[in-house]
Amino acid sequence: MSELITARIQAHATRLGLPHLAEHLDLLVERAETDSMGYREFIDTILGEELGLREGRRFRTALKLSGLPHHKTLEEFDFAFQPDLDVRKIRDLAALAFVTGHRNVALLGPPGTGKTHIATALAVAACQAGHSIYFTSLDDCVRQLRAAEAAGRFAKKLQTYLRPSVLVLDEVGYLPCDRAAANMVFQLISRRYERGSIILTSNKTFSEWGQVFTDDVIATAILDRLLHHCDVIAINGPSYRLKDRALSAVPAAVS
Repeated sequence: MSELITARIQAHATRLGLPHLAEHLDLLVERAETDSMGYREFIDTILGEELGLREGRRFRTALKLSGLPHHKTLEEFDFAFQPDLDVRKIRDLAALAFVTGHRNVALLGPPGTGKTHIATALAVAACQAGHSIYFTSLDDCVRQLRAAEAAGRFAKKLQTYLRPSVLVLDEVGYLPCDRAAANMVFQLISRRYERGSIILTSNKTFSEWGQVFTDDVIATAILDRLLHHCDVIAINGPSYRLKDRALSAVPAAVS
């Protein structure tokens, strides 16, 4: 009888999409008996483990589709190398209230100061919490939108950048935009306004964005929507990329 019940449970679990239960039923029952679990506790354990496995798969799949250049976390960020950076502010952002509040985050500073690392780490945290994310450089975003417009698919392609809860726009200002590109960026920013969060990195101050978008009026319109609900983080420390080079340049101590 017990073998028939076991087979029936495994079949039901498989049809319900509960592979962990189907594969490890005997081990789960043995653990329940060893720990003297009650019925509710046993069911809670089964569902909790299935949910954990499912969320793990969702998280890994979402990261693969996110376009992130790497999956670095805040724990890997060397805050000691950027002593002027407000660590508590970054930790507060990692709590993701900015995502649920549809706020933006702007990380400004010279190249190599860790802006993209922090932006990526916040996106990874958001993904882990169940939010949809997407990463792109501004240059690649504009290039994709231009190609879509030429093919008559602009509105559909724009949805790629409107759909996720968190959009990471990297390297804003590294390459200038002409007026047509600036208009595309304006459409993107205005359509996401108060509907989804943007995390952007830029090596330019906001006062220089008129040069970035080759039009002060468009730049002002973009900033008006972007900064209305925005946490601005300035990182003005040394470059991580030059860190090892600087250390290698120090003469070795004479023994």
